[in-house]
Amino acid sequence: MPFTDKNIREDPAALAELQRLGYRATPVTVIDSEVVVGFDRGKLERLLGLS
Repeated sequence: MPFTDKNIREDPAALAELQRLGYRATPVTVIDSEVVVGFDRGKLERLLGLS
């Protein structure tokens, strides 16, 4: 499954994107237009069609 890993410590654009989304903590996962803050296995599985 393709994904893009963004390191906010090394990539100022990734940090700006996180801030633009209104978040100050990680992990933040964006799947299509859905945002998952923190680790929510159930929501991630649902959004990825794994449940």
